[in-house]
Amino acid sequence: MATTFQKRQKEMKRLEKARDKAERRAQKKLIERTPGGPPIEALEPMDNEGLDIDFPIPSVVEPHN
Repeated sequence: MATTFQKRQKEMKRLEKARDKAERRAQKKLIERTPGGPPIEALEPMDNEGLDIDFPIPSVVEPHN
């Protein structure tokens, strides 16, 4: 049983490391864009504009019996 716990801990550490690396990459990209790019306020996410959503949105809600 100890092996399962160790595997889970190792996987959690790997995921955390990957998350940290992605965050560092995003920060680096933001810093590289900032001097000649748009102001930082323009880089903040907006209300899902420009997102490609693949699930249908129901137009009419039907009552359930």
